[in-house]
Amino acid sequence: MSRYGSSGVRAAVAVEDRLFRALAVLRVITLLNAIVINVYKRDDLVHPWGGVAILAGMSVWTGFVTWAYTDAVRRSIPMLLADAGVALAALLLTPLVKGADFDATVPGFWVMAALLAWAVRFRQWGGLGAAVVIVGADLWLRAEITQTNIGNAYLLLIGGPIVGFLCGSLQEMAVERDAAQQSAAAAAERARLARVVHDGVLQVLALVQRRGTELGGDAAQLGQLAGEQEKRLRTLIRSQDALRDQVESGVVDLADALARLRDRTGVDVAVPGGSVDLPAATATEVVAVVEACLDNVGRHVGEGAPAWVLLESFADRVEVSVRDDGPGIPEGRLAEASAQGRLGVLESIQGRIRDLGGTAELTTGSFGTEWEFSVPR
Repeated sequence: MSRYGSSGVRAAVAVEDRLFRALAVLRVITLLNAIVINVYKRDDLVHPWGGVAILAGMSVWTGFVTWAYTDAVRRSIPMLLADAGVALAALLLTPLVKGADFDATVPGFWVMAALLAWAVRFRQWGGLGAAVVIVGADLWLRAEITQTNIGNAYLLLIGGPIVGFLCGSLQEMAVERDAAQQSAAAAAERARLARVVHDGVLQVLALVQRRGTELGGDAAQLGQLAGEQEKRLRTLIRSQDALRDQVESGVVDLADALARLRDRTGVDVAVPGGSVDLPAATATEVVAVVEACLDNVGRHVGEGAPAWVLLESFADRVEVSVRDDGPGIPEGRLAEASAQGRLGVLESIQGRIRDLGGTAELTTGSFGTEWEFSVPR
């Protein structure tokens, strides 16, 4: 189940847990059915004590495997092979206790539980493989194959894959539900933080700007910087307030969102001619990463310094590069900043990309600095 990713594994395992609990109930019911039928038709048993031994073994195995399947770790291939092996053994022993000309096997429908265990664990292909083996063994034992036997075999052959497919579909739905809930929670938290910033930080920045202008001198420059940061924060707040609606409404054109960064002095943006649609939350984070890179260019290279943004779109991913021609990042500077608790690059850039399941590569030197990001679509 690793195909769901770490965030979806818990949801997928939860679905599988519930299905194995239901399977445990089915296993007990089919065991009781086998016991009742064999007792009722005990005259068909050539060796009654052999039948008792098979039913006793089925009962013991039912108790053991029900306990074993309660833990996802124990649902391994060896355990599933053992489960199928016990079912096959009960089938293969039927001619010894009922004679060659038997109508119904001793385990009866009980073998269905092993088949469905494979279907739940390995989806439609597991269900189909187990059904072929069990049906093949059942038909091979029979001296005469009747229409009823063919009908039962047909039900098993289609039932295993169908149950496996339904299990996979339920897991995908659970993973998608959890992802939607996490996105909604993240959007709500961003909106809450935006309100906090608006009620506190923005008010302080506005006061610093006003007082700095009144005082003049160095204070005026400080006030100007505060005013610029206030504008950027207000822009961020507007985008975050709209995030909840974007998440619900669908996708965002990343090319259009990045093209708007051309309004920044010195920034040149190159994007594909068509739209590059991404989930709204993903596109918002990518734009935030690019803005963080451009903020670093203005801070460390100079306001209005040239910077280039390039967006490339592929079938399975998008790639974004942000480049400047500044002096580069001195060796060890990022590690030093991290050790001092300044996590701007780690969290604003690398952390965001990591959370999206992408990669971030940094190239820096006397020729300048370039970030290259790859984000799955």
